[in-house]
Amino acid sequence: MRLERKRGFYEKYIKRLLDIICSLLFIIVFCWLYAIIAVIVKVKMGSPVIFRQPRPGIVKNGKETIFDMYKFRSMTDERDSVGNLLPDEKRLPKFGALLRSTSLDELPEVFCILRGTMSVIGPRPQLVRDMVFMSDKQRMRHTAKPGLTGLAQVRGRNAVTWEEKLDWDLKYIEKVSFLGDVKILFETVAVVFKRSGITDGENATALDYGDALLKAGKVAKPRYDAEMAHARNLIEEHEKGRL
Repeated sequence: MRLERKRGFYEKYIKRLLDIICSLLFIIVFCWLYAIIAVIVKVKMGSPVIFRQPRPGIVKNGKETIFDMYKFRSMTDERDSVGNLLPDEKRLPKFGALLRSTSLDELPEVFCILRGTMSVIGPRPQLVRDMVFMSDKQRMRHTAKPGLTGLAQVRGRNAVTWEEKLDWDLKYIEKVSFLGDVKILFETVAVVFKRSGITDGENATALDYGDALLKAGKVAKPRYDAEMAHARNLIEEHEKGRL
């Protein structure tokens, strides 16, 4: 399926200009906050201070791109006796949990906005291993530039099901407008202060889409394994392209 969607004047010409202005102003005004968090992360968890991860980006030529998204590191690299990473809840220190609950770990994404790989408002960039489990309809969300925050984040964040979250993203792309983006921005501030919807209620971090589908019996193990392998191949291709 070729992913295509007609974009309005605001989304095509105005939204990017506002992204540049907002991201520049934010970086200038809060440069001191970046420095403080970076120092604390370095002291508490060591290097690297910034966590880089490939994420699905906006569609180009009918196909999703993959870009590097940056966050402040919030988890350690603790491993078991055979070298496997420990579960998320055991690698999430108190300071890392604080960063996540306040969304301060996401501040480096503002530089992605300045670069043009993200927008202030848009569907949140999920993992590549989430994307491969999405239906063609759900993947239409990638026809909009991924955002620092979006409609799904102010309608429940990780406290809603994956299907609900993706449905909110599809509702957003039906009509991308300036007033709609402003409303989402103000609602995001309220959500951040409430610190709500950080997890799905059961885990330190929300389940990936494929894991949620497998747990619910909505996808068979052979397909799960095949899609996960496909995701790894996409990431490997992306990493090769960076060299």
